[in-house]
Amino acid sequence: MTLPLPPPPGQPDPGEARTNLTLAAGDGPELLRADAARNRALLMDAASRLLARCGAADLTMESVAAAAGVGKGTVFRRFKDRTGLLIALLDHREALLQAAFLSGPPPMGPDAPAAERLHAFGPALMRHERDHHELILASRGDPLRTFEVPAQRLRHSHVTLLLRQARAEGDPELLAYTLLGSIDAPLVHHLTCERGMPADQLEQGWHDLLHRYGVER
Repeated sequence: MTLPLPPPPGQPDPGEARTNLTLAAGDGPELLRADAARNRALLMDAASRLLARCGAADLTMESVAAAAGVGKGTVFRRFKDRTGLLIALLDHREALLQAAFLSGPPPMGPDAPAAERLHAFGPALMRHERDHHELILASRGDPLRTFEVPAQRLRHSHVTLLLRQARAEGDPELLAYTLLGSIDAPLVHHLTCERGMPADQLEQGWHDLLHRYGVER
């Protein structure tokens, strides 16, 4: 999926339309042949059951194949490697969050002002990633690959768009990376679990950064 890039400075923002961003999906069933879609659904169901029972650390391509009753090659053809499998499981859980900020009600949805949406987005993303932190951490085998995950690219495009609409001070694209980096799952996990920092302190940090960029609620 190709996500929209911010327009050059001084040009009209095509993102004013609600349809500028769409749900980020990998190779979901709607894009697959019927038999491939059935296989993918079978594998995702097996992987989800194993994840709930054993956790992400013990989730392997072999265990998913066995649970789904298929050959190991089928799993590798669908997901390429274990990281691909973990990312697919994350994408499966990402849809509700994406729907909330792309088409849901205020304060995250498109009927709210851009500044209000930005202030709501960070805490919601942190809560979402705390709920799935084990899966997220396990999927980070290749740090550079994180930036190419469709869901992550969508988040960056969304925050960039809202920063531009809110007339934030600075380069919206770079500011979006800074904001998202401040609540990246491994950092949040370290600060809350290793440093004992309250989650509401991290959420306040998101709001403080936005205020520094001139984005007032």
